[in-house]
Amino acid sequence: MIHLETDVLVVGAGGAGMYAAIAAARNGADVILADKSMIGRGGATIMAQMTTAAALGEHQPDHWTDHLGDTLEAGRGLCNEALAAILCEEAVTRIREMDRWKVGWARQDGKIIGVTAPGHRAPRCVYVDFLNTGPAVAKCLRTQVARGETITRISGLAINDVVVADGVAAGAVGFALDDGSPVAVSAAAVVLAAGGLTRIYQRNSASANMNGDGYALALRAGARLLDMEFPQFFPIGHLAPRLVGMDPIMWDPFRYKLGGRLLNAKGEEFVHAYGGADEGRYVTTRDIISYGITKEAEAGRATENGGVYLSFEHIPEDELRAAFGPVIDRLADNGIDLTRRPIEVSPIAHYHMGGVEVNERMETSVPGLYAAGEAVGGANGANRLSGNAIPEAFVFGERAGRFAAARAGEGRRTWPDDAAARCLDGIRAESSGQQAESAGAALGEMWAELQRLMWENVGVLRTGARIEAALAGIRAMRRDLRDLLPPEGNAFNLALQDWHDLRSALLVAESVALAALNRTESRGAHQREDFPETDPGQEHNQYLHLDGNGELAAGFAPVVRSAGESLAEAAP
Repeated sequence: MIHLETDVLVVGAGGAGMYAAIAAARNGADVILADKSMIGRGGATIMAQMTTAAALGEHQPDHWTDHLGDTLEAGRGLCNEALAAILCEEAVTRIREMDRWKVGWARQDGKIIGVTAPGHRAPRCVYVDFLNTGPAVAKCLRTQVARGETITRISGLAINDVVVADGVAAGAVGFALDDGSPVAVSAAAVVLAAGGLTRIYQRNSASANMNGDGYALALRAGARLLDMEFPQFFPIGHLAPRLVGMDPIMWDPFRYKLGGRLLNAKGEEFVHAYGGADEGRYVTTRDIISYGITKEAEAGRATENGGVYLSFEHIPEDELRAAFGPVIDRLADNGIDLTRRPIEVSPIAHYHMGGVEVNERMETSVPGLYAAGEAVGGANGANRLSGNAIPEAFVFGERAGRFAAARAGEGRRTWPDDAAARCLDGIRAESSGQQAESAGAALGEMWAELQRLMWENVGVLRTGARIEAALAGIRAMRRDLRDLLPPEGNAFNLALQDWHDLRSALLVAESVALAALNRTESRGAHQREDFPETDPGQEHNQYLHLDGNGELAAGFAPVVRSAGESLAEAAP
């Protein structure tokens, strides 16, 4: 076994992980930044497009408390208001810090441009260039990470379990993807920044490693998850015609900048029938539009490929080019002329509002274990406000790294000699079945079945019967996985990675389904057809943890309403 030691281990190297590493290093810690993919080139941040919400107020008056008000309204009563306030207030600091790092926020008359996105009452969403915000911020953070003299970057390292000794996080174990070597990392603090879970859905916008690792690591370490019933479905994911080399969620900035019309197969606008009010502008939140599109399909008003039309035919070509320039030519290469025909769109799994339960220092209930970015639950409630994902990565990443470094500075180490061995023995016990030559194919089939179960039964619209069917299937696959060993051979053994990915994904999928079954109402992104109304009596958070038998157990807790200071005191 390869044994490494550091002050702070950061698991995941997207926007949140890189910011955590930067913050930990500049607060005096030695850092290992580990990722299954290449550092700064995996996860969701690099795939992001335009909207990065922060109340800069450069072109017109705005304040972080206004941003907070919009965030709480979108969250449908379930936001942890303390975390939401931190997100909105510190987003301004992080955006300005990245401006000093020359990320290249778009400017007009020397001031950073803000545009209005769905759910915002002010133009506060900043961007870099057309659809390039994600790659630009990822490059900026990679540069800062590279300048961190105390940051060790390790790509191709899959972290499989957090090592807990005497109730305290002491590091983690995993394996190197290139040769299968077991790796143990001793650390005074561990930051989980491994992103979301949308890969567990058949139709998703996720990168290949978004299978819920951070949530599963937290659960197995003894931490609690919060509000796992709330995956967010991006309403206008691309459906048809075929689109090559472009992001399936690219239509968001087109729609809110230019007012693209959503039409059913009969050519009728329909969002207003489900509580939305577009009126030529993209102002309706994602949960309402996803619900409306799905209900239109159920009513037989879907387009040829099962979605709805997004039309820009009323927008002159010169306006399209002024807004998006060379992107119009890339669309033409795909045979798409927005002035002549609409495209077809439908919901796609995109983000997760739930996640690891943390306090304002990003600490979990396990001492020494922190979480950051999309791995964190609570700030977004039942529906995330458009534009809050990237600042969430920056803000929570910085805080997790800063407070993890402070803990490391206290000099507490708890790693016993046998901690990693015990953890690895536990993994071996879960996979004690017979060797299977066809394991790779079997694992692929399990992945496909999991994604189908989640999409059909725990997707945009749910019922108790469908959720129970998903739970039965997921639990059966968890049992089957224990009886299936990946084929032998260490070098680039992708089946070994698939086994561990499924181990986490199945646990996380069960968490989503169980939480969805327990919430007997419709709220935000969680829509129960058998309980279509929002129940004021269920305005509470739901938490999950593993009991003494390793089974998921659920409970409810009051929503955190205190934001540290009243909005009246904070407002300008």
